[in-house]
Amino acid sequence: MAKQEDIFKNVVSHAKEYGFIFPSSEIYDGLSAVYDYAQNGVELKKNIREYWWRAMVQMHDNIVGLDAAILMHPTTWKASGHVDAFNDPLIDNKDSKKRYRADVLIEDYAEKLNLKAKKEIEKAHERFGASFDEDQYKTTNPRVMEYLAKEREILERMGRSLGNGDLEDVKALIEELEIADPETGSRNWTEVRQFNLMFGTKLGASADTAMDLYLRPETAQGIFVNFLNVQKTGRMKIPFGIAQTGKAFRNEIVARQFIFRMREFEQMEMQFFVKPGEEMKWYEYWKEARLKWHLSLGLGAANYRFHDHEKLAHYANAAADIEFNFPFGFKELEGIHSRTDFDLKAHEQFSGKKLQYFDTETNSNYVPYVVETSVGLDRMFLSVFATSLQEETLEDGSTRTVLRLPSVLAPTKAAVLPLVKKDGLPEVAQSIIDDLKWDFNVAYDEKDAVGRRYRRQDALGTPFCITVDHQTLEDQTVTIRHRDSMKQDRVKISELKTIIENEVSIKNWFHKMV
Repeated sequence: MAKQEDIFKNVVSHAKEYGFIFPSSEIYDGLSAVYDYAQNGVELKKNIREYWWRAMVQMHDNIVGLDAAILMHPTTWKASGHVDAFNDPLIDNKDSKKRYRADVLIEDYAEKLNLKAKKEIEKAHERFGASFDEDQYKTTNPRVMEYLAKEREILERMGRSLGNGDLEDVKALIEELEIADPETGSRNWTEVRQFNLMFGTKLGASADTAMDLYLRPETAQGIFVNFLNVQKTGRMKIPFGIAQTGKAFRNEIVARQFIFRMREFEQMEMQFFVKPGEEMKWYEYWKEARLKWHLSLGLGAANYRFHDHEKLAHYANAAADIEFNFPFGFKELEGIHSRTDFDLKAHEQFSGKKLQYFDTETNSNYVPYVVETSVGLDRMFLSVFATSLQEETLEDGSTRTVLRLPSVLAPTKAAVLPLVKKDGLPEVAQSIIDDLKWDFNVAYDEKDAVGRRYRRQDALGTPFCITVDHQTLEDQTVTIRHRDSMKQDRVKISELKTIIENEVSIKNWFHKMV
C-alpha cells in the first residue's frame, strides 16, 4: 500500500515539476479539487481528445459532432432527473470530521476481497505452473470462492439499498463490515444522507429578475435536446451517433485523488441512437469497440477490466464500466450505458415537443433508444500519465526517470539539440525545427550537456531527440535517439519527417484496433 502511495505522490510531483498540471490559483493557496493544465499538460490533453475524436467521429460515417452550451434551460435538469435524483450518499466520521462517499467506502472494502482472491490465484499459478487452470481454480478453491462470493454479496446488497433509497441499510452495511475511517481508523459514523451535486448560478441583469440556472453536471443532455436538429439537418438515418467533448461541473464534496475526481472536469461522450429492441446488440458492440480503443494505446491489457453495474441508474437497462488500474487501484475510466428511451421521452414530456424519428422503411415514428459511451478526459489523462511514468535502472547502474507516453499522444514529438552553441550548429538545428514544425510539435533545447538534455526530454515523454553535431555540417546527417530504447541511429536530415511520422501517426496507432 505504501508503495502505491509513493507512486501516486511521484505522479503528482512529476506533473507539476515538468509543466503538466498545476494547482489552480496556487498563489492564493489554491482551490480544492481544481487544477490547471500547464504547457505540456494542455498538449497531452489535446492529443488524447483528438485521438478519441478521430476514432469516434472521423472513422465513422454515421457519427457526427456537437458542441452544446454549458448553460441550458433549467427545465432540462428537471426532465433528466438531475434536480430530484443527482445525489451522492455521504457519511461523516464524528471523530475525524472527515466526509466520505458511503458507496466508495463499501466498494473499497469489496475491492480488498477481490485483491485477496487474486493473491491466492497468483500463488496457485506459481505452484502449478503452465498446467494451472484459473477458471477452474476460482470455482473449486474454497478460500477464493469465499472471497469472491462475499465481494459479490456486498456489492449486490449495496446496489439494492441505494436503488431503494434505503440509506439506513447502507450505514448498517458499513457497520457490519466494520469499515473504519481510512485516515484515523475510527468507526464513529453519522447517518448516511444524500447530497445534490449540481452547481447553481444566475442568468440575468438584476437579482430580482435573474433566472436560476445550473452549470451542466454532464454533457449528454445537450445532445438529447439537439437530437432532432442534428438528425434532420444532417439527414441522419438510424443507427447514428452524436459525439461531444466539453466541460461539466459537479459539487463533489469528497473530491480526491488528484485529477481523478474534480469539481470542473471534461467529458468525451457519444450517444448512439438505435431502433428499440436493438439496444443490447449495440451495447455489446460499443463495449468491445471502446475496450479496443483503450488497448490500442499499449498501456497493458492487464490494466483494464469490465465491471457490470449492480445498481442501475434510473435511465438504464444495462450498464458497465471499463475500469483501469490506477495507482490507487481499479476505478472507473469509461462508462457504457444502455439508456433506453428515457431521456428523449422525458424531454418530450417536459417540453411538449416531439423528439421522434420517422423510419421510412416501416413508415412509422418512434422514440429511439440510446447507447452511451462516456469517458472522462481528465481520468484518461491520469491513466496514461501515471502508467507511463517509470523509474528505470540502466546497465551501468544509474537510473533515469522516463515518461513512456504513447508517442501518438506525446506533447512534443521531437527535440532538436545542437551539440554545442557555436560553429553554426544552432542555425542548422533551427532550420530543422522550421521544417518539422509544420507537421509536428517540436522543441529546441541547447542548455546543459547533451546527456542531461536527453534525461530532461525522457522525463517530458518526448519520443525522439535529434542531435546536430559537426558531422552534420559535412554530410547533412544527424543522430536520432529513441526515448524508450535509448538507441541512436545516424540518419539523413531529409529522412527525419518519415521516421517521426511512422512512429506518431494516428493512422498507424489505429491499426491496432482492427
